[in-house]
Formats: sequence, structure tokens, C-alpha cells
Amino acid sequence: MVEVLITNVISECYSKEIIQFLEHIYPTLKINFDLEDFNKPYPCGHSILRVEGELIDIKSITKQLKAKEIKCELLEDKICKPYDRILGKSI
Repeated sequence: MVEVLITNVISECYSKEIIQFLEHIYPTLKINFDLEDFNKPYPCGHSILRVEGELIDIKSITKQLKAKEIKCELLEDKICKPYDRILGKSI
């Protein structure tokens, strides 16, 4: 299972610190960050935190992050409907 969160972590150094912190609490999970462009304020400008493992307690992880004053939210899995450019709407 993989869960993806958007966060306001912008520093590579801080992202490594957060990964170590989370891996200490959740040693069976694989955790990594993708740092994105931060020209816009959160949530439009954000980093991606990926968590992979058999059993993921996402509520506990978000609670740990928020305790460190990190803004985060689960990126929901959405299926986009096909868009017809001629009609100008989803089909």
C-alpha cells in the first residue's frame, strides 16, 4: 500500500530529518520526499511525502507531522473523467 501526502516541507535537510524521525517511529515503512517548486503558498506549492508499507496508520503519521508544525494532508486518489475540448466539458 502507498499513501501520498502533500506537505509544506521545503528544505532537503529538514526533509531528511523528518524521514529519520518517521522511520524511527514506523520502522517497517518506506518513506521519502519529493521536494517541489515553492513559488506559490501551500497547498499549491508543496512537497510530496510518500509512505509505503503493508499497514499504514495515516492518521498517526499526520498527527506526528502536525505535532512538528508541518502542514500536511492526504492526497486523495481521484480518477479524472475524460475531457472533451470541443464540447468544453467532461464526458
